[in-house]
Amino acid sequence: MKRVCVFAGSNVGASPEYAQKAVQLGEVIADKDFELVYGGSRIGLMGRVADSVLAAGGKVIGVMPRNLFKGEMIHPGLTELHEVDSMHERKALMSEMADSYIALPGGLGTYEELFEVVSWSQLGIHKKPVGVLNVAGFYQPMAEMFRQAVLAGFMQQTNLGLIIFEEDPELLIDKLINYMPPEQTYKWNELA
Repeated sequence: MKRVCVFAGSNVGASPEYAQKAVQLGEVIADKDFELVYGGSRIGLMGRVADSVLAAGGKVIGVMPRNLFKGEMIHPGLTELHEVDSMHERKALMSEMADSYIALPGGLGTYEELFEVVSWSQLGIHKKPVGVLNVAGFYQPMAEMFRQAVLAGFMQQTNLGLIIFEEDPELLIDKLINYMPPEQTYKWNELA
């Protein structure tokens, strides 16, 4: 594992713990000599994780669509910046460069990115580890939603192993390093 793609809020959130854990995650990424791939912004949790990787001497690769330059504001200290034309290109390039994925707390954009890579994993498009930093239980409702989808017959039990929920940044990185994809069962019950 060389590069970690982090999806994160473009805001810092209401609790200072969100930013604190973003900073800790960045320190762990740099300490493990991994490179950060992310959306390229200098603000929000995105900016906090990038700042901490850079402050620890790590490399940070930003990917941003040109139409977001004014809104998100490009981080001035990036090791590399890749300018793309659309959100689709952004996600495709980030995924191409990434060896693993982590979601920090965030909103709709963070959820969309996270769900896409987990869905791709379920379909066998990739076998990269996917984790969430469950700061202050932020992602607990999502974990419950996944269990409910299994109970309701919309997901296979094995899909629960496609995403790692962890509260500690260092433990999360260690679990991603040691990740073994679960043996997937046939997705479509009616066709089995």
